[in-house]
Amino acid sequence: MGDRERNKKRLLELLQAEGTGNAHCADCGAADPDWASYKLGIFICLNCSGIHRNFPDISKVKSVRLDFWDDSIVEVAVVLQFMTHNGNLRVKAKYEARVPAFYYIPQASDCPVLKEQWIRAKYERQEFMADGKTMSPSDNREGFLWKRGRDNAQFLRRRFVLSAGEGLLKYYTKEEGKDPKAVINIKDLNATFQAEKIGNPHGLQITYRREGHIRNLFVYHESGKEIVDWFNALRAARLRYLKMAFPELPESELVPLITRNYLKQGFMEKTGPKQREPFKKRWFALDPQERSLLYYKNPLDAFELGQVFLGSREQGYEVYEDLPKGVRGNRWKAGLTIVTPERKFLFTCPSEKEQGEWLESLRDVLSRPLTALNLLTASAESGHSRR
Repeated sequence: MGDRERNKKRLLELLQAEGTGNAHCADCGAADPDWASYKLGIFICLNCSGIHRNFPDISKVKSVRLDFWDDSIVEVAVVLQFMTHNGNLRVKAKYEARVPAFYYIPQASDCPVLKEQWIRAKYERQEFMADGKTMSPSDNREGFLWKRGRDNAQFLRRRFVLSAGEGLLKYYTKEEGKDPKAVINIKDLNATFQAEKIGNPHGLQITYRREGHIRNLFVYHESGKEIVDWFNALRAARLRYLKMAFPELPESELVPLITRNYLKQGFMEKTGPKQREPFKKRWFALDPQERSLLYYKNPLDAFELGQVFLGSREQGYEVYEDLPKGVRGNRWKAGLTIVTPERKFLFTCPSEKEQGEWLESLRDVLSRPLTALNLLTASAESGHSRR
């Protein structure tokens, strides 16, 4: 066996070594990483390796399987010893020693800006090391974001002011204006990155309740660090609110409630309550925490057309593949039916693949136990499914 094959075999053994954490990307948790940062001593996925290439003074990367690991490129014996001594868990313990509870740690499916700023915060700015400066949220944050107009597609510069102490987020149409255009209670706020939907790599969707409906704000900032800092500031304010609202709950149970991503989004066609109305194309978003299936005419609408609360199977909620006998969709034929105690909701999907994904996601929500918060949401949303 040549040196190259022997070195590659040793690296592959390190990837599977128990107790190292090497079987998952050190930064986003993706399974089976096949790249290594031999300067940091960690194994990472392809996507994260591309980010590491942007700061070669801190991290140097090579493919475990595709690149040559021989003495003509690096001192392989030293590198292998270094990789063996370190590994993902040991390095994470060093660079993630003090990650604040509110700070969002991206997963493999998250957008690139979240991953990039997480990696930069860890290794480049070293914000979470035990001997570094503790990252604590400020009670206030103020700055400008580009916000999409409610009635047009233009993004305009708007001043945003966050006061965690008051539990409020405000935005102003005039830079020096005293009267805010909107005052948003942190209690009702959610923030989620929606880069693809918004059409900007730094696109952030801020959602809140207004007069019984869901109001969406779509914003971005030119700086990836700035928009992620805003996101984490909102999360810090949310955690502060949750601790005051639920003082009896441990922090570990509150963290998953800070912000949430949609479980599934996409177009389906929907008919009305009589099941004789024409099927109309709508954009749907499934909120797993609030157990709501929201629908819009367009993905970037400011308000929803309606929402379907998804209770538990024990309460008579269910989802089935296909449509009732005698009902046909408009353009799409792959149907599904949501059954609630009040009525049946009928949908068609653009493909069988989409149908399968919706069925899996909806059944996931229905299988989750109901919480007191869910019951309050159901009461508030009853009667809001309209079109």
